[in-house]
Amino acid sequence: MTLNTLTIAAARDGLRAGEFTAAELTDACLSAVDAARALNAVVHPTPDLARAQAAAADARLKAGDAPDLCGIPLGIKDLFCTEGVPSQAASNILTGFRPEYESTVTRQLFDAGAVMVGKLNMDEFAMGSSNETSAYGNVVSPWRRGNDTTALTPGGSSGGSAAAVSADLCLAATGTDTGGSIRQPAAFTGIVGLKPTYGRCSRWGIIAFASSLDQAGPMAKTVRDTAILMRAMAGHDPRDSTSADIPVPDYESMLTGDIRGRVIGIPREYRMDGMPAEIEALWAEGRRMLADAGAVIRDISLPHTKYALPAYYVIAPAEASSNLARYDGVRYGHRAALSQGDGIVDLYEKTRAEGFGPEVRRRIMVGTYVLSAGFYDAFYNRARKVRTLIKRDFETVFAEGVDAILTPATPSAAFGLGEMASADPVQMYLNDVFTVTVNLAGLPGISVPAGLDPQGLPLGLQLIGRPWAEGELLNTAHALERAAGFVAKPARWW
Repeated sequence: MTLNTLTIAAARDGLRAGEFTAAELTDACLSAVDAARALNAVVHPTPDLARAQAAAADARLKAGDAPDLCGIPLGIKDLFCTEGVPSQAASNILTGFRPEYESTVTRQLFDAGAVMVGKLNMDEFAMGSSNETSAYGNVVSPWRRGNDTTALTPGGSSGGSAAAVSADLCLAATGTDTGGSIRQPAAFTGIVGLKPTYGRCSRWGIIAFASSLDQAGPMAKTVRDTAILMRAMAGHDPRDSTSADIPVPDYESMLTGDIRGRVIGIPREYRMDGMPAEIEALWAEGRRMLADAGAVIRDISLPHTKYALPAYYVIAPAEASSNLARYDGVRYGHRAALSQGDGIVDLYEKTRAEGFGPEVRRRIMVGTYVLSAGFYDAFYNRARKVRTLIKRDFETVFAEGVDAILTPATPSAAFGLGEMASADPVQMYLNDVFTVTVNLAGLPGISVPAGLDPQGLPLGLQLIGRPWAEGELLNTAHALERAAGFVAKPARWW
């Protein structure tokens, strides 16, 4: 086994036992990054920084001061501002932007001794479900359909993170989730992805998409690794007004795998028309596995689920149009060249037309439209009321004794790059059908790899938990992971 294929837990134990050094582990990951350029997952490699961080980690290990992540190579999604390192949100409008500050999440990771091997590709401003809107070009999944050489999507928007972890370019990665952008790519690539409760991880220093929905979270090879990484990422931050001042438990210590008596809800509204047979079969198998582990399976109703997708695609673009108004060509990032006689409005218009990609422009226009004077009540206020009803659905179910909810993570396995491109963007938006409710309600959700489709592609199941109960959710996911026994890896072609 090469070092870059280790889990965080195994690497932590090996580093502490002196079986290898952080420098050796980091070099193994950097070599894997160099050899995987065909995936286009790592867009800003940071080998010099990584080796310096590894040397510091080795010194801490030698001194006996070794947190769980000390010496562990990670990939960082390009949405996180990293001091002195390009942080573009995969957009041309932020070309050349190198922050003079560190996001709270990455600072906490580096304080814990983590090593950054590079910044990872993503959909532009996290707007996408296939990683096809990036200014850096498409990320290619390490997975293939059997012997078919068709390039597949790793999912989005955290597609670079998913591909990098699945292909063993790093031991784990950070992601962000606004409508499913951690859980959907995790399901597509056979890894674990956790979207925490809104407010559990600081948003400070993360480039904003939709501020009431965005949440950072871990993407890793196993549930245990996810728990280790989550503990380091979470915590109160006074610089983020939405950050919750709630103690962060030791999530790893809560992974007993004992879920006897836990009530798992199965929402009838998630049985969608036209759901592929393999998704339905996987969901049924998930119910069986949790029941065999001692859980109580209960049918539940979340009646406003059918309104979640349209409500999300009003609220998220509305917030995006407000957040992205700051990119004007004046303070930082791209600035368009002006012709003689052009004024400030011309600067704004030309800069945004050149800097933003088609999907971002589409969502800004939708968001501006629904916030306009004549349509604010008809669209935005109505969507906010629907959001309240969706949140109330979950509150009702949890008040009736349900501990977690089991659903599919995605409506299909990974599709080919370009296969979903059409004149109707709604077809792409439907990829978020099982995930957006969790963001609208601010709940924690996790995707766990649970099987393969007939073409050998990973399929994931989603568990949704109570607010702030990530520990219980991770333990239920641990039991599901153990029962599923998913160990498949992509055959190396890159």
